[in-house]
Amino acid sequence: MDEKSDFTPGAVSTVTITQATAATFSDLFISLTFLCFIRYGSKRVVCPINGEMIGYEGDLVIFPPGAVVTLENRPLLDANYRADGVYFPPDLIEAAFGDHRQRSAPGIQIVRKVPHAPLEILNLIQETLRSGGLPAPIRQHRLLEPLIWLRHQGIRLQITDEMHPLGQLRRLIDTDPGRAWRVSEVAKSFAMSEATFRRWLTRSGLGFSKVLQNTRLEKGLNLLQTTDMPVSRIALDCGFKTPSHFSDAFRRRFGIKPMAIRSDSN
Repeated sequence: MDEKSDFTPGAVSTVTITQATAATFSDLFISLTFLCFIRYGSKRVVCPINGEMIGYEGDLVIFPPGAVVTLENRPLLDANYRADGVYFPPDLIEAAFGDHRQRSAPGIQIVRKVPHAPLEILNLIQETLRSGGLPAPIRQHRLLEPLIWLRHQGIRLQITDEMHPLGQLRRLIDTDPGRAWRVSEVAKSFAMSEATFRRWLTRSGLGFSKVLQNTRLEKGLNLLQTTDMPVSRIALDCGFKTPSHFSDAFRRRFGIKPMAIRSDSN
């Protein structure tokens, strides 16, 4: 199996998501606008705005930046769940939707296989990203085309990069989940005293250690789904002292062992 992730901060990036065992993941944080094209299986999503939604093979599920969602990836009886994902940075969303501001966040949206055939825009994105010799303006224009197509289909995309401070904290940790983050340095990055930062976290309902653990586990889940990295390396890269510590925390959070993401025999 090949490396399946091509994520680059600040650019349009793609990932291939695979999962062998059905599992429900609660309170997942979505940092950037994320387009999820389902190849095999189905995806059940619980959206705070739009309620429960299900995407099927050939459908496109669109997640806005800053969303916190519960989702379930469902493999087929004879094949793993698979989806191709595309992250769009805020500047491209602004370019395509900047003159079409919305008063409220649109929540999760689904573009159906019939009649829209969204996989065609995935092919355009992948072809553009593979064409390394394209001049930058042409590359930018081609990557805008899928967003313009979505707008033509009546899709609304959230154009602001602003999010709740708790989301900003999770995004900061996600830049380097293996780092030994300290409350004092994080507070300084938010221009707060440590005491003020701790009071803010208390009002949010989550302590710093819980936010740190959740962010690390979600990064580990992402790496399990989108790369072939060994679990031992994922554990260390995500800030866990040993693979067993990672496995135990992962099972408590998501209800399954890390390797069950990759093999239905576990």
